Amino acid sequence: MKILVTGGAGYIGSVVSEHLIQSGEEVVVFDNLSQGHMEAVHPRAAFVRGDLADFAAIDRVFEEHSVEAVMHFASNTLVGESVQFPLKYVGDNVTNGLNLLRAAIGHGVKRFILSSTANLFDQPERMPIDEAERIVPGSPYGESKYILERILSWFDRLEGLRYAALRYFNAAGATSHRGEDHLPESHLIPIVLQVALGQREKVQVFGGDYPTADGTCVRDYIHVADLAQAHILALGDLDRGSRVYNLGNGNGFSVLQVVQTAREVTGHPIPAVIGPRRPGDPAVLIASSERIRSELGWAPKYPKLRDIVQTAWEWHRSHPNGYCK
Repeated sequence: MKILVTGGAGYIGSVVSEHLIQSGEEVVVFDNLSQGHMEAVHPRAAFVRGDLADFAAIDRVFEEHSVEAVMHFASNTLVGESVQFPLKYVGDNVTNGLNLLRAAIGHGVKRFILSSTANLFDQPERMPIDEAERIVPGSPYGESKYILERILSWFDRLEGLRYAALRYFNAAGATSHRGEDHLPESHLIPIVLQVALGQREKVQVFGGDYPTADGTCVRDYIHVADLAQAHILALGDLDRGSRVYNLGNGNGFSVLQVVQTAREVTGHPIPAVIGPRRPGDPAVLIASSERIRSELGWAPKYPKLRDIVQTAWEWHRSHPNGYCK
């Protein structure tokens, strides 16, 4: 199958592309490289540099490459920035997604995987969070993903487009060749490892008085390779109909647990300083992935925090400046 991967030069998109190619699929990567890296694109993937804001550019990709399925990762993704610049998120993410869907429908594509988010659940009523949880987006970024999910449900009913919306919790870890490289970096595990590499003096912990075992926020970390496997399984099952899945480990780890695990993995003391809370941070966010486990047989290969941190450390240690030479 020939699969278009938008955002395939980014962290998750590049790892999913790697796994698709390893499983025998053909991949076309479409990316404007505003956040991704050319070095992250798999050498066996066809690469097209372009922007989803340009409908003619994305339409040409479908025409020239005979695309049969889409995996959509390209997006503005910073929750905090989305609160400052809501039009950039609700506007650009939705408009660009509509351009992609318009091209896909126009070329008869009937399979679509959406990279969605746990930011749909700002005020969860149950923990762990399953797919029946009420949706209350926590930011304009979360709202943009929810709008795309709703649009996909209409295209399913009206155009026969089968889709899966995969709602990630905290993607982490690395493969041998691909890892996290953001500028600026906002994710906890790479920030902690930058301290171990001597690139930061300390880790800033936002809040130490939450109602958790050690007072710091608890989050669900899922290895990026396990996310990739979930995408492949979901794509292969679309003939049985559209669906949504929450994707996480099912286990929660606190900020201080992550820091301590990184100390053990790296052998570095990694100083951590507890400061005030960040506005809007819930105490605990943990996913229930029982639906995708039971329906598709998905099971994470890296459920242990130490293994997730170890793979990330191996990549960051061999790529101390990220993808930059």
